[in-house]
Amino acid sequence: MTQEPADLIIHNAKILSMDDAQPRAEAIAIRHNRILAVGSNDDILKFAGASTRQVDACGATVLPGFNEAHMHIFGGSVGLTELSLFGIQGFEAFARTVRDYAASKPDLALLVAQQADYSILGRNEPVTRHHLDRILPDRPFLMYAPDHHTAWANTAALKAAGILAGRDVGVGNEIVMGEDGLANGELKEADAIGPVARLSQTGGREGLGVATGRDPDSVTPEERQTDIDVIRKGLDYCASLGITSIQNMDGNLYQLEMLEEIERDGGLPARIRVPFHMKNFMPLTELREKATSWRDRFNGDRLRSDFVKMFVDGVTESGTAFFADDYADEPGWRGEPLFSAEHFNEIVTTADSLGLQIAVHAIGDGAVHMVLNGYQAASEANGQRDSRHRVEHIETALPSDFQRFAELGVVASMQPTHPPGSAGLPLEPYLSRIGEQRWPHAFAWRTLADLGVKIAFATDWPVSPLDPMYCIQCAMTRETWKEGLPDLRLSLMETLVAYTRTSAWVEFMEDRKGVLKSGYLADVVVLSGDIEAVPFDQIEMLRPVMTVCDGRISYQAGGS
Repeated sequence: MTQEPADLIIHNAKILSMDDAQPRAEAIAIRHNRILAVGSNDDILKFAGASTRQVDACGATVLPGFNEAHMHIFGGSVGLTELSLFGIQGFEAFARTVRDYAASKPDLALLVAQQADYSILGRNEPVTRHHLDRILPDRPFLMYAPDHHTAWANTAALKAAGILAGRDVGVGNEIVMGEDGLANGELKEADAIGPVARLSQTGGREGLGVATGRDPDSVTPEERQTDIDVIRKGLDYCASLGITSIQNMDGNLYQLEMLEEIERDGGLPARIRVPFHMKNFMPLTELREKATSWRDRFNGDRLRSDFVKMFVDGVTESGTAFFADDYADEPGWRGEPLFSAEHFNEIVTTADSLGLQIAVHAIGDGAVHMVLNGYQAASEANGQRDSRHRVEHIETALPSDFQRFAELGVVASMQPTHPPGSAGLPLEPYLSRIGEQRWPHAFAWRTLADLGVKIAFATDWPVSPLDPMYCIQCAMTRETWKEGLPDLRLSLMETLVAYTRTSAWVEFMEDRKGVLKSGYLADVVVLSGDIEAVPFDQIEMLRPVMTVCDGRISYQAGGS
């Protein structure tokens, strides 16, 4: 062999390369941060030298590193240190779990819990501050619904935040009031939750990328270092799950500069792109100046800021999603969009004219319709281009709008852990809220795929558990809500493509990652077994045993 040997060879594997020209192989060679070759064991082992590290995959699946196309790194990282109420049901279990956690954290100014089901007390008993006061009467307590669009606070927290008597928190946000004229504890959307969240150990800084898109007013060096350490742990957690690329769905310069420091001081264990978050109160000049300057400054393969994120509605369970017609269980209410159609179209057209990709949170069918209209308006104003604009979530859509995704070339960014009945989520109140007439058009992966629409899968962490293997299992084991409804699942291979190759395409990086191919960036995950051989309901039992990002081992089971 005359050429420089490989640094790493993974052999005796079942490689699913996602490369149509060579979809399967036995071994892969990596040198520096690039894939040297993919092929048979005999061919690839020829690249071994005295210093080459050789890994026997023992017949297990090897894939391109997972690309988590929709998540929130700062909020998710903070959530790793907080109480999880995932799977907790009934007042007694709820109370016991919270009290035990409170006892273990005697010094926290605000106790925070995650993953509280809307129906944690039962289908017909909404949570109020009075329930929470029975559990913790004297210490401020805040808990988030899985979707993070709703939270509940006890009286002590509402008093400390100065919102027990209520407050105007703007369009689409609400401090829900009780019959006694005081806040009842339910807080809808970021501007309502923010005053309580700011009481936390982090001062709520992890939520600013969603709530305001702007930076903290003031941060001490010690606070900034704490935030960096938290994000480092979150990034390491991502690597342990086989994730090599992150598409963050909230953003501010504060996060970008912390990620830049992590990259400078030792390297990010996963690639990450962060958006400019355009809010309804921001002038267009802010979009023109900040989004483009961030794109110019953060433009590497490991850290980038090259797209715009927006929210046009909230979530169905709390009534903040925007539908074309009334909620099935609330006649006269359709929700309200966070932007007028005219304002939204103006922003989208401006961003598109700047060559920026746009990703918009849209849950209700009215919101999805509004976003597609905006993308069409931008195309008509600026001319067609390879924009790859996205709609995030698409929980329901009007039947007439599915074809428009294909016609407009819009990406469907969806989460297999979100359909009620999946990932431990209860069926209610969601099914009653949207009504049976919308069920066939909800979470319609198959419908979109059959029309040729590009689909990217992710979890929306911390809204759902981050583990890609669990998410893939949820995608493959999803059940219909009623006999006779269409099976809207994708095949296993389509699901893997949506988690790797398509997610790279969505980032305009299909020329260098998302497939295992000679010359491409060396982003690889080695699993503990053969994903094609295990039953769908056991996929999550397969674990990443090695993650390689940019040619470096970012995770190895059992340590190095």
